Amino acid sequence: MLSLFRRNKVLTLMASAPSGFTQPACAQALLALPRRQKLLGNIWQRASLSHRQFADLYQGPLNRYAELVQQLPASQNHHHAHPGGMLDHGLEIVAYALKIRQTYLLPIGAPPESQSAQAEAWTAAAAYGALIHDLGKIAVDLHVELEDGKTWHPWHGPIRSPYRFRYMKGRSYQLHGAAAALIYTQILTPDILDWLSGFPELWSQLIFVLSGHYEHAEILGEIVVKADQASVAQELGGNPARALAAPKQSLQRQLADGLRYLVRETYKLNQPDGPSDGWLTQDALWLVSKPIADQLRAYLLTQGIEGVPSSNAPFFNMLQDQGVVQTNDQDKAIWKATIDNACGWRNTFTLLKVAPALIWSDPNERPSVFSGTVQVQTASTLEQVSEDQTSADPVSAPAITVVPVPSHPPTPDETAALLALLTDSESKLPPGTEACTDASTQHIAKTGLGQEFMDWLKDGLASRRIIINDAKALVHTVSGTVMLVTPGIFKRYVQEFPTLEAQAKAQNLNAWQMVQRGFEKLKLHRKTGKSLNIWTCQVIGPRSTKQLRGYLLNDGLTALSEMPFDNPSLNLVTETAEDCA
Repeated sequence: MLSLFRRNKVLTLMASAPSGFTQPACAQALLALPRRQKLLGNIWQRASLSHRQFADLYQGPLNRYAELVQQLPASQNHHHAHPGGMLDHGLEIVAYALKIRQTYLLPIGAPPESQSAQAEAWTAAAAYGALIHDLGKIAVDLHVELEDGKTWHPWHGPIRSPYRFRYMKGRSYQLHGAAAALIYTQILTPDILDWLSGFPELWSQLIFVLSGHYEHAEILGEIVVKADQASVAQELGGNPARALAAPKQSLQRQLADGLRYLVRETYKLNQPDGPSDGWLTQDALWLVSKPIADQLRAYLLTQGIEGVPSSNAPFFNMLQDQGVVQTNDQDKAIWKATIDNACGWRNTFTLLKVAPALIWSDPNERPSVFSGTVQVQTASTLEQVSEDQTSADPVSAPAITVVPVPSHPPTPDETAALLALLTDSESKLPPGTEACTDASTQHIAKTGLGQEFMDWLKDGLASRRIIINDAKALVHTVSGTVMLVTPGIFKRYVQEFPTLEAQAKAQNLNAWQMVQRGFEKLKLHRKTGKSLNIWTCQVIGPRSTKQLRGYLLNDGLTALSEMPFDNPSLNLVTETAEDCA
């Protein structure tokens, strides 16, 4: 079957590239590696198309993608940072996206005959959104120079002459998602776009994905995000099966519990005479990077926790990926800062930044803050610390990064482990994704809309269909319980049960408001000090601050089988809680 993706004579990489440059290759040569061939075979199986249809809808875009990204990496020092990493990540995330898409009947809430008629289009849209989601990186993160000294941009088309590249200084992490909109037509032909534009709901979600607006991309955005998490977990030595099926917070909780134990029981903080394990300021806990990595790894291993990276670079990436540490303005886990105790001792360290609330849930338990200063360095050239460094000196990146053809592809065991996650084709449909029928509406009338909403919420959280504590999630954990973001979570419910719109119209209400009132009648939520229903949380990120408003459940276990720790990015603001508009 894999012969479908091979030519009888595969073109090989030319060896005549000048020193420091990489010779571009054709798609057949780039995709000829055994691991990539197996991924292509898996994609073909999940697409369930004839060879001719697959060639038009999948093989063609994948070929064009391969020739556009060539041997470029997917990141500088995070996931898939090796030569050809962008291509590997693209194939992996498409395979994962197709696997996840099989667990849904799309569009959600449509009649079965409509879902059947649109099935191929939604499957292709999931694959395209996944493939293109990081493509903007080659437009805004990398400077690619050709042999003749000219700069190459992806809108010029595939690279046709020897090239080399370097990462741009001061690049914005958020920009690449929007930049994909500049170049997706290099991958998707007018015929494909004409076809997809005939499905309005799909089309709007795909446009949001291609422009990086996942908060508006609904179920298609959710599929791409989950697939991306699985591919990143695979690359960083984690467990992609956990990213697909297990609660995202489970590994996060293990890491946080270990970190909490070490800081509270063994570390010396804010030592007045100089060196310490860390320093607590008003807004952050700063921990020396190498000792915390070594000791946290050892603690996790003593607890029987598997899959802990043995070297520090991927270990820091894991902490970053799980949201345990806060990232700097270059979206890296490692910060560099100068510590001055104001008494003659001063030194520079590489540090991890942790939210104090992650260690001490009660502010009264925190030690006194550091009386000296922590001066953070923000130079864009700061490199990720290696596992052999206790504190790193600034590393100046070379003007051009030479990218050789990878000589050591993943081992057969690694390939088999990845493919094993993608081979089970039978998946149960998550609860709540069936088309809403008159029978389901009658059931709601009998059991009560509020209780039906809670049953849907519990099923969605248990099946991982509703994500938690993510940047775009509608459910978070805060103050030891669950927060339901309003009105977003109620609007999401209505999207899956569209016949509620007719009932709401008869009551002169919006459908989501009707669901919200049904939930309030259950009296499962806490009131504020002013006896109001709605609480406000501040969301603090590395570059912005915003607010979320929602309900706090009396008992988080009403919705979850196990309570994760609080989202460290959320701060409950009780004094500004207001009623729902």
